Amino acid sequence: MSTGPVASVSGLRSRIGETVTLRGWLYNRRDSGKIRFLVFRDGSGYVQCVVVKKEVPEEVWTESDRLTQESSFEVTGVVREAPRQEGGVEVGVTGLTVLSVCHDWPITPKEHGVDFLMSQRHLWLRSAKQVAILRVRSEVESAIHDFYHSRGYTRVDSPILTPNACEGTSNLFETQYTEEEKAYLSQSGQLYLEPAAAALGKVYCFGPTFRAEKSKTRRHLREFWMVEPEVAFLEIDGLKALAEEFVKELTARVLDRRKEDLKRLERDTTTLEATVAKPFPRIDYREAIEILATKGFPVKFGDDLGGDEETALTEGFDTPVMVTRYPAAIKSFYMQPDPEDPEVVLGLDMLAPEGYGEIIGGSQRIHDHDLLLSRIRQHELPVEAFQWYLDVRKYGSFPHSGFGMGLERFTAWMCGVPHLRECIPYPRMLYRIYP
Repeated sequence: MSTGPVASVSGLRSRIGETVTLRGWLYNRRDSGKIRFLVFRDGSGYVQCVVVKKEVPEEVWTESDRLTQESSFEVTGVVREAPRQEGGVEVGVTGLTVLSVCHDWPITPKEHGVDFLMSQRHLWLRSAKQVAILRVRSEVESAIHDFYHSRGYTRVDSPILTPNACEGTSNLFETQYTEEEKAYLSQSGQLYLEPAAAALGKVYCFGPTFRAEKSKTRRHLREFWMVEPEVAFLEIDGLKALAEEFVKELTARVLDRRKEDLKRLERDTTTLEATVAKPFPRIDYREAIEILATKGFPVKFGDDLGGDEETALTEGFDTPVMVTRYPAAIKSFYMQPDPEDPEVVLGLDMLAPEGYGEIIGGSQRIHDHDLLLSRIRQHELPVEAFQWYLDVRKYGSFPHSGFGMGLERFTAWMCGVPHLRECIPYPRMLYRIYP
């Protein structure tokens, strides 16, 4: 059979009229008499390959009949315009070779339970919806790096193994580091970024983080990826502006470059478009309490806000909402108190609309040595374990701020997916570590 240069589906639009060879898998097929329609996928996209019995050698027709869902094969043909097909092209087949026939593919078109699909995660990844989600996730990752690199930030890789638990050990995974010492899997790179900001000014880290909390909600994973910027001489108003600019740019990037994936996910992009176009509402915690009271939530000052409260706060908004100045008593020891209202801290939570909850949490950090020391003691944390952290305030202290954003939460919102488990290739959840 005649062969052409090996091509990818994503590049076919520029090769109309050429003979090319594709290598990949059968997504599905439809037979109509003496014409066979094969939907081919190669990871970069999908294209319909048309086999016409009278136009191909008998062995090609016979070979194409062996194909089952997820069989791997090589196909050669002429790329031609097809406005009604995905990508605007199709391939008229001239040659085909089956590489491996797939038998008894377990994920059939019928409805499957979540437990079954999660146990087959290594195979479920191949489905069109899962491929689209992972492409969006990858786009967000690239956009994160582009955002910070274009603004002069330096990436600093914070350690995954840490010698002490920053805020108690109940939510941390413990491991034996030496015969005498224990270590913990990191919950956040923030504490290590703060000294780096003193060295480099504007820094960020991006990597896996771990939470051992016994949560089974749709908003929690035990292993997830988080991006955390930390900026020297940035105070709370600048932090709010940075967080808004960051989310707007990432959202615009997804809308621009992942249109086909969002369409495959049947994502209504109305709120995403509004996020790019509109300023984000900003309300303080006390105002949030009043709003929640009108909606029937018996929340009082000093209560933390749960998922239901976060959802209620964003009702009526088509963009993220920033909630600021939470009570100091419910926030981390390192958050800067508001000089005008010491009961609250200069912190922010950004809540996504449509019930997706908190996607960003951050604050201005305490930069006064003695105040930070007193907060460490108030939280009954071991001072000696945080001496290195206090040193940042001892030697040339400076105001600074930062935030963290969970990649999976942001991706879930972009894709309109209700549960984080679909937004990471291999989710680690309470009672699940297979595959």
